[in-house]
Amino acid sequence: SCDQPAGLLANKLYAAGREAARFFHEQLMSPGGEAARAYLTGRGLTPGIIRAFGLGYAPDRWDGLLTALRGQGIEDGIMAEFGLVRENEGRYYDAFRNRVMFPIIDSRGRVIGFGGRVLDDSLPKYMNSPETPVFNKRRSLYGIHALKKLGTIDRIMIVEGYMDLISLYQAGFRTVVASLGTALTQEQARI
Repeated sequence: SCDQPAGLLANKLYAAGREAARFFHEQLMSPGGEAARAYLTGRGLTPGIIRAFGLGYAPDRWDGLLTALRGQGIEDGIMAEFGLVRENEGRYYDAFRNRVMFPIIDSRGRVIGFGGRVLDDSLPKYMNSPETPVFNKRRSLYGIHALKKLGTIDRIMIVEGYMDLISLYQAGFRTVVASLGTALTQEQARI
């Protein structure tokens, strides 16, 4: 299954994803996350739904996440492999800046990637994690982790993106997943 890549690299990537999600959520709840919180509440999201989906904020800094994850013992190369940082001439910098962050969580509860949405009109509007040993966009569904808690499910709605799913979930439609903004793939349909 795509949810079970083996080995030390995968474990390090899962740890990087978990710590990044924690950092982004803390940033959203901090004074510096006020504009991002205003964006989310302006879209009608409650504090409870923001917590339930672990939404976060990537500050408008070149090294906010980099510094925080280094402090957690996460190696620069692992952060780069996950797509959290980029490298230029031997120097690393945060890949996501000034974006609302949506952690992509697999069916086993592990953070495998992120989607980030700008708060202004800059482009690209959405930026996603790259393909990695633990994240394949064609074989991943946003929100699948929340289905596990529901038990037997007769039918599932499939929507396009993060906010589509979260808005429906908040309105009481709990059997919903999102295709991460891509055309529905055969792999996603099988899942």
